Amino acid sequence: MIVSGIGCRRGTTVEEINAAIDIALAEASIAPERLRLIATSDGKGGEPGIVQAATARGVQLVLVRPADLEAAGPRTLSSSPRVKALIGIPSVAEAAALAACGPTSRLIVPRIVEGPATCAVATDEDGS
Repeated sequence: MIVSGIGCRRGTTVEEINAAIDIALAEASIAPERLRLIATSDGKGGEPGIVQAATARGVQLVLVRPADLEAAGPRTLSSSPRVKALIGIPSVAEAAALAACGPTSRLIVPRIVEGPATCAVATDEDGS
């Protein structure tokens, strides 16, 4: 399973969200059709750009609860001081991807920043 975790500033457009996803998938040489889920914090669930990106790609949008983001936090690879100060986790994109992908998932693309959006990619595949 391939999951894109998304973080963004309020009002980020679907084009900006999709650009971040496309860059992250390309960085890992993953075909866009392999994406199964888009995940974000439940606080971002009402962001039209994220909802529209999931709809346009035909994938499920998973809204991750704060407790699950916190549980995935130790497995993240990067950290945003702003996000850490606001919600207490290192990276929304990375934690959301890891939490939605499952307890044995790993990041294959750490958080990338593209304009007002961030994207990380996780998998539950073992990499062998």
